[in-house]
Amino acid sequence: MTLLDLALVAAYLASVVAAGAWFSRRQKTTKQYFTGGGHVPWWAVAASIVATETSAISFISVPGAAYARGGNLAFLQLVIGYLLGRLVVSWLFIPSYFRGELLTVYQLLESRFGSGVKGALAALFVGMRCIADGVRLLLTATVLFAVWDAFFPGSDRAIAIPCCAAGLGAVMILFTLWGGMEAVIWIEVVQLGVYLAGALAAAAVLITKIPGGFEGAIEIGSRFEKWSWLQTAWTLDRSAGHTLWAGLIGGCFLTMSTHGTDQYLVQRYLCVEGPRRATAALLASGVVVFLQFAMFLGIGVLLFAHFRPFEQPSYGTGAAAAPFARTDEVFPAFITRELPPGIGGLVVAAILAAALSSSLNSIAATTVNDLIRPLTGIRDDRHGLRLSKGITVAAGIVQIAVAAAMFHSQQSALDSALTVASILNGPVLGVFLLGTWTKRPGALAAIGGIAVGTAVVCLVWLRPAWWRAAFGELDLFWPWYTAVGALTTLGAGTLLGRFHR
Repeated sequence: MTLLDLALVAAYLASVVAAGAWFSRRQKTTKQYFTGGGHVPWWAVAASIVATETSAISFISVPGAAYARGGNLAFLQLVIGYLLGRLVVSWLFIPSYFRGELLTVYQLLESRFGSGVKGALAALFVGMRCIADGVRLLLTATVLFAVWDAFFPGSDRAIAIPCCAAGLGAVMILFTLWGGMEAVIWIEVVQLGVYLAGALAAAAVLITKIPGGFEGAIEIGSRFEKWSWLQTAWTLDRSAGHTLWAGLIGGCFLTMSTHGTDQYLVQRYLCVEGPRRATAALLASGVVVFLQFAMFLGIGVLLFAHFRPFEQPSYGTGAAAAPFARTDEVFPAFITRELPPGIGGLVVAAILAAALSSSLNSIAATTVNDLIRPLTGIRDDRHGLRLSKGITVAAGIVQIAVAAAMFHSQQSALDSALTVASILNGPVLGVFLLGTWTKRPGALAAIGGIAVGTAVVCLVWLRPAWWRAAFGELDLFWPWYTAVGALTTLGAGTLLGRFHR
């Protein structure tokens, strides 16, 4: 990489902070700070949804999934489930978001189950988002470290990567603190364009470096079955990887939870005028998400054809990401070592763009409206706005701390983030379904359902010795976790509702 690349990266980060400062002049009320006054165009919200759910994890880890030994395009089966889940959310949840003046999705639960259930799920959301976005921040910090190491080789990773995470976190805190949700959405619109342009530029350069060009990549991909994507085997086990049924069912439940009950995404719907525009934004985002995941997976096949790991004698027995230690390292290595001046900086800026999709405003909205106000009775809007900005800063610091704590993890960042989301989102979705489809269960039944659903999905994930002795060696793949958590929460809550109204 060259000084031009470094200048492009620095200029992008500076422009993000400047945009937040520009939007700060409009943040006078909590409604403006959290929902942009409800007047954001639907197409901007659609772009924001895509940028939000893509992140640097997708940008880095999805190409690695196709690159790995035995990897292919099977991840697209999960994306089909994402599309199905959007249809369910549009029909089941979105109309209810526009009945009254909502600032958070968890306010819907208060009239159905009371403030206790609302507070429990709001607290769960805050914890989940801090962990998941801390993982995302760490992955992006490794990319920024690769840029740093290109100019200052031999730097201590244990010190440099947490410092990179802190720097990126500071940028995220500043633009969210100043500009509120409106700044987050419009910056994400720009981010979508930046990282799509960066990915296309990287793909174009890759094709020029592969012997035989695109036809050569097609031939190599076909030889190693990299273009295969449909796996119809009916199995729940992790060893089978992505299958059609895990994608359709698991992906549908995961999207119902993340896009239907998670404040991080639902808050974006509240920024448009009415349910029809919110539905248009959600469905349009699904089409773009499918196309971009197909592009990311295709880049993984191009990387495989470029690095040609199959030519190594130990290819069949060595690391699945050979010659790299982890699949998350493949795309960053190409970006920092082989892209020409200017394009490398564009792609690094694209990765940073995907990482700076901030959840801090959503965390602040949930903490103030669902946790603090019910306990303190704060009604002064100016006080609420100051408090919201303070929580924005605090949540950013927590995410930086999570990134530093996760530094020594060896699991793929994609698997880490999606596993956490799948485990925690299931019980949340289960409570929303309990409130939507049943009338009898009350607050105690809902809390009991959450406890049962969370316990069951954690047991399925951790598989202690007594659990394996009772249920065998089945190791459930993570796309099923949300379905397990949601259905056990719904079932347990419905059953408990028969005894306590």
